[in-house]
Amino acid sequence: MHKPLRIAAIAAACAVAGGALYGAGAATAGQSTANSTHEPYNIGLLVKDIDTYYGTALDGNGVYQASPDSPYAQDLAGIDAAAKRYIDRAAHKAHHRGEKPAVVFDIDDTLLLSLDYEKRYNYTYSSATWADYVNKADRPAVFGSPGLVRYAEQKGVEVFYNSGLSEAQRSAAVENLKKIGADVNLDAGHMFLKDKADPPAYLGDCATPGTWTCTTVQYKSGTRKHIEDDLGYDIIANFGDQYSDLDGGYADRTYKLPNPTYFVS
Repeated sequence: MHKPLRIAAIAAACAVAGGALYGAGAATAGQSTANSTHEPYNIGLLVKDIDTYYGTALDGNGVYQASPDSPYAQDLAGIDAAAKRYIDRAAHKAHHRGEKPAVVFDIDDTLLLSLDYEKRYNYTYSSATWADYVNKADRPAVFGSPGLVRYAEQKGVEVFYNSGLSEAQRSAAVENLKKIGADVNLDAGHMFLKDKADPPAYLGDCATPGTWTCTTVQYKSGTRKHIEDDLGYDIIANFGDQYSDLDGGYADRTYKLPNPTYFVS
């Protein structure tokens, strides 16, 4: 998972909030527009807002956790309920037509919550600290996500994973998903991770052995295209916390999970 735009995401959120809170900087009579400014939303206040949204608190082991009573949890519950209703209907229709329905899940902050990493490193990213964090294989579940994975399986829907994690992080991802109870189709044929050294042929337009130029959208949409065109499934739903997890087509419906802590283009 590469997150080069964490700070940019916070800055963008600041700019949006700043437009509402500090709009008094607009030009007035006798004032040049060249001198007009809009002070961004204070980053300390933004972090407090994020903590309030997650209900962030340290647990007994010194790990930052989200609260099951938080606005974040409430938003997720609404998404999960709507998704289950849709999966039920879509799976029934697909089976009636003789099709093979599938769902696709991103992993980071779609199934496994990274809030503790964000807080511990003050919303910054480095490949070394991120790799160490992932390899501990001890992230908690995003609220409701294990149940949603199992629900799809129970409805006869094939579960796939489409993640920005690297091949080197596969064993840790599998271990962590098992820990949270999302132990469904965790084999290499269902869990697609970035393999920059030896990318699959279906990504040939942007990746060859040793050369990777795929954007997140190219990588993820290309993988979904492979699931549909080569493996013969109809992706009825695609779940992710980033718009780049969802853009590019090859899914009948997309579900954007909340994540105010970083942005991946």
